[in-house]
Amino acid sequence: MKKLMKWLKGPTAMAALAGVVAAAVVLAVAELIGAFFTARATPVIALGSTFIDFTPPWMKDFAIATFGTNDKAALFVGMGLTISLLACVLGVVAFRRWALGVAGVLLMGTVIVASVVTRASVKPLDAIPTVLGTLAGLVVLRLLIAPLWRTRAWPDAPADTAAKEPERPATSRRRFFAAAGITAAAAGIAATGGRLLSAARSNIAQARESLTLPSPVKAAAAVPGGVQSPVAGVTPWVTANGDFYRIDTALSVPEINADDWELRVHGLVEEEVRLTFQDLLDADLIESHVTLTCVSNPVGGNLAGNAKWLGLPIREVLKRARPKDGADMVLSTSIDGFSASTPLEVLQDDRDAMLAIGMNGEPLPLEHGYPVRMVVPGLYGFVSATKWVVDLEVTRFADSKAYWTERGWSERGPIKTMARVEVPKSFAKVPAGRTAIGGTAWAQTRGITKVEVQIDNADWAEATLSAEASVITWRQWSFEWDATPGPHYIKVRATDGTGEVQTDQRAEPVPDGASGWQSVMVTVE
Repeated sequence: MKKLMKWLKGPTAMAALAGVVAAAVVLAVAELIGAFFTARATPVIALGSTFIDFTPPWMKDFAIATFGTNDKAALFVGMGLTISLLACVLGVVAFRRWALGVAGVLLMGTVIVASVVTRASVKPLDAIPTVLGTLAGLVVLRLLIAPLWRTRAWPDAPADTAAKEPERPATSRRRFFAAAGITAAAAGIAATGGRLLSAARSNIAQARESLTLPSPVKAAAAVPGGVQSPVAGVTPWVTANGDFYRIDTALSVPEINADDWELRVHGLVEEEVRLTFQDLLDADLIESHVTLTCVSNPVGGNLAGNAKWLGLPIREVLKRARPKDGADMVLSTSIDGFSASTPLEVLQDDRDAMLAIGMNGEPLPLEHGYPVRMVVPGLYGFVSATKWVVDLEVTRFADSKAYWTERGWSERGPIKTMARVEVPKSFAKVPAGRTAIGGTAWAQTRGITKVEVQIDNADWAEATLSAEASVITWRQWSFEWDATPGPHYIKVRATDGTGEVQTDQRAEPVPDGASGWQSVMVTVE
């Protein structure tokens, strides 16, 4: 312990702290200057996005399974710890050999610049914030490290911790910590100022709020009574925008001026088509309730949601472009570089795949794709639900690969039949006697015709289905159980509109979605 305390008071520990402060200055200066550039030009966003790009499927699946929709927050925390550790090392290296420290800082700056300029829709000039931030960090590192070099002449600390501390001729810890503290505080102020300035310069949120959506030529079908399960606590049949799951690769939500947005439809087509946002507002729009599901949703997971969408059928756009013979896929690309591979026939049939501009009666929220995203019933989002979409390339599966396909996921992602227990929750304690069980099931484009519940090893019993709105939305269910004291397991399975029973074979989300029966353990008292 004494050795540790001595080390913490020594110049090496202070050099490590100097490295952390210098790193904070790098990020803060880049954040402040980055307010005048694209949000994806800031080091943290660029590094995080690059990390996501190189994330193997198993790690992505682990992050979502562990942190759910907080996966991005977890990534930022992990990045903060990693950057701090590297900064400590660079601070110590700079203290011992300044030239090596400078080389390390410049190497890190080069990595960040490479991460910035390789982002989609980022220009070379967007590297300026990182370059200036790196230079500022080097200056601060030099100013903090230089006085520490004189500490090599300090007398050793006395063995007796109660003895008077020897005089430190060249500098003092107090002076160093004061300088480091003031610099760190200034970095925090600069970073906060950059965030506030960036927010003040952006008017996208205000433009979205002032947008009035046109009325559809084909309104959503009336929702029949009784779609909501009578069991208290079951998920609302319509998912509120604020509660709708968000899983995507964008660390910073793209802010797109709707007046500047344009969609290009090209590739294996007879005629290239370009659409503006005004073209969509003037088009014959349709409205439809559609349930979306993320491929990373585990058995019994909550990465699914049902909303009312407003948009232009993609089949109408493809009619104008006239795909050529041999084309079998549409590669959709987001402004942030994400891409999805959607079978061409799915976008041409009558399932109402659309370029959506509205969600539950209001313009798309920024985090859900404003101004335009794709909504395709029956397919997992990784092959269909491209947010902030700006490009549709009609091509072939044999010729093009999408973002997640290149990382080991399947080319096509039809949604599997799934049922989940929402009430009671796993490990819940429930009273003996008549107990309500409820949940939700889905098999988009096929519909749900039966849900069955099994208590422990008893025979499967049929649940009561709530009303069905359509085959492209989920369907809720309920079941009455005479609960007896003790621990019990509740299983659930669904049957889709083709008569196929949900498989009991467990499969992880990679490469084409999870499968299996959910089992919930409860204790009856």
